[in-house]
Amino acid sequence: MTGVFAAVDLGASSGRVVTGRLGGGELTLDVVHRFPNEPVRVGVTRNSEGTLHWDILSLYRGVVEGLRKAGPVRSIGIDSWAVDYGLIDSSGALLGNPVHYRDARTDGIAGRVKDLYEVCGLQTLPFNTVYQLLAARETPQYEVAARLLMIPDLLAYWLTGEIGAEYTNASTTGLLDVRTREWSSSLIDELGLRGDLLPPVRHPGSVIGTYRGTPVIAVGSHDTASAVVAVPATGRDFAYISCGTWSLVGLELDRPVLSAASRAANFTNEGGVDSTIRYLRNVMGLWPLQECLREWGSPDLPQLLEAAASEPGLAFVVDLDDPVFMPPGTGAGSTSMEGRLRKLAGLPADAGRATLVRCILDSLALAQRRAVRQARELAGRTVSVVHLVGGGARNELLCQLTADACGLPVLAGPVEATAIGNLLVQARAVGVVDGGLGALRALVRETQRIVRYEPGVSDEAWAAAAARVGR
Repeated sequence: MTGVFAAVDLGASSGRVVTGRLGGGELTLDVVHRFPNEPVRVGVTRNSEGTLHWDILSLYRGVVEGLRKAGPVRSIGIDSWAVDYGLIDSSGALLGNPVHYRDARTDGIAGRVKDLYEVCGLQTLPFNTVYQLLAARETPQYEVAARLLMIPDLLAYWLTGEIGAEYTNASTTGLLDVRTREWSSSLIDELGLRGDLLPPVRHPGSVIGTYRGTPVIAVGSHDTASAVVAVPATGRDFAYISCGTWSLVGLELDRPVLSAASRAANFTNEGGVDSTIRYLRNVMGLWPLQECLREWGSPDLPQLLEAAASEPGLAFVVDLDDPVFMPPGTGAGSTSMEGRLRKLAGLPADAGRATLVRCILDSLALAQRRAVRQARELAGRTVSVVHLVGGGARNELLCQLTADACGLPVLAGPVEATAIGNLLVQARAVGVVDGGLGALRALVRETQRIVRYEPGVSDEAWAAAAARVGR
């Protein structure tokens, strides 16, 4: 028995609808629709940068158009980035466009809030949902809202009319108890937030409702949760890197790690499919490179990467976890992403773009090395291989540098891990495929292209580079 399914996969810069045919050992994909995800800044004045919003109605239009192009399917699943949300009123109307996690409204809030780690197990990131809510607490929208819906749940609500909070994305809010997998009423009350805003938690594989007669199924709606489903691992002794705008680097565990050392290292315990824990750190990922390419007018990336591969390795490195790299590039000089990178790396004025690209990729590999090693030590796990999935798997230079930095083989692929994980959970929910994560991953190994990279550079060079950035 086979079936065709539709995965709605929204990223920070674009969205797409992917159809997949699954069953009988088959797993094939077809991207039927792509559409841009272009944030909008409004309210800019001489004294204010305004507010950065997601254009959620444009995204919804892209979703509906993609589902039209997909044609008849067995079911639909939606995944996106985490932490951001929309507020709806008692009539179901949206109260303003959702605010972008890179907006400055949460600046400084995390430092004024008690340590939440013991309850939610999340690393402290300035844009976590809990800090966004504290920033919004005095707004009229917050006061009159009836429900809070994470981005995939908001889109599912518009498709089906059903309200809920999918578990893997809810786990990124800072308001979910990592042990009970339910909202923490005591934490919500202590922070002075409204518990009535939070809808019931639902889990991957459950049916949300229907869109024009087609079931909409809750998948791992946090895109990393779906990507980890599609990691083609054969056992549990692996680390994963889901690499795109962000690099999510970590391990798959059965229970959270809530030690003082884990908290100090700023590791997060997020919910995964089949009651797993995604124990990971957010690393800045390819965002600095993406911003530089945008500032340069989108030059030929393969040509730049070829030139970067010929540059001396580890000549210039920066700490990509520095908050200075979080905002988008604006203007020229030190406010541009290129300017920030050049300043912190100490690049000479005549250093070309290839040198800067090599700096970014060396620095990203270095950050991924640090996260893999810390995760292994904090969780007490053996790691014998690193699986790198997502868009970064196309970047051969980054894959080789990651193998070199980690001192471990890197298995790169599938590139479409998030869509595949989304589709696999749907197909299992309707009985077209069966089994646990091991069985789903076996299907990925049998049907998708995976490239192996062996480490080839001594650890001493990477250790010296880590010391130069204070890590």
